[in-house]
Amino acid sequence: MSKPRTRYDFSRYDQPRTAVRACDHPGCAGEGEYRAPKSRRQLNDYYWFCLDHVREYNRAWDYYAGMKPEQIEAEVRRDTTWQRPSWPLGFWGVQEKFLRDRAMHGFSFEFGREAGKDQSEESKQRRQAARSAEEEALVVLDLAPPVDFPRIKARYRELVKIHHPDANGGDKAAEEKLKEINQAYNTLKACYGA
Repeated sequence: MSKPRTRYDFSRYDQPRTAVRACDHPGCAGEGEYRAPKSRRQLNDYYWFCLDHVREYNRAWDYYAGMKPEQIEAEVRRDTTWQRPSWPLGFWGVQEKFLRDRAMHGFSFEFGREAGKDQSEESKQRRQAARSAEEEALVVLDLAPPVDFPRIKARYRELVKIHHPDANGGDKAAEEKLKEINQAYNTLKACYGA
């Protein structure tokens, strides 16, 4: 005859015990409860240690081991912004950056065109002198700082009307120029805000 089942028989719900993780330190028989990253390049790949060995591992851990001072400085600077790029915010931040660059590299503001200079030659010279993406974009749109976004947008519309392939019979050169103008406009739009 079988054993009568009681109303609250939980024996069938017993789960098998999970295996215990062993400490990754050689020769240790302790339980590996604490994780530690394997290296600077594998921060999500872990060793599992007992408490004594994780303390020992952490005392010897040097995140910057093998890095040059310049690399350490770059890493610390990236950490101040949580490894995300940063840029000046708003119109005045861009203007400040532009003026600082000009002050550091000599003033080269153009107050007027010299007589006898060809405009395309002048544009080439300004393009060669451009140092940043914003300056390059201003050269492509043939604008000189200081500028604001409405002025950029108006100049962009003028250039699109002139260089659109439909207005030039499908000319490939006009199409390439329009791509360059679009890229410059998008760069300035990101800098000066829409």
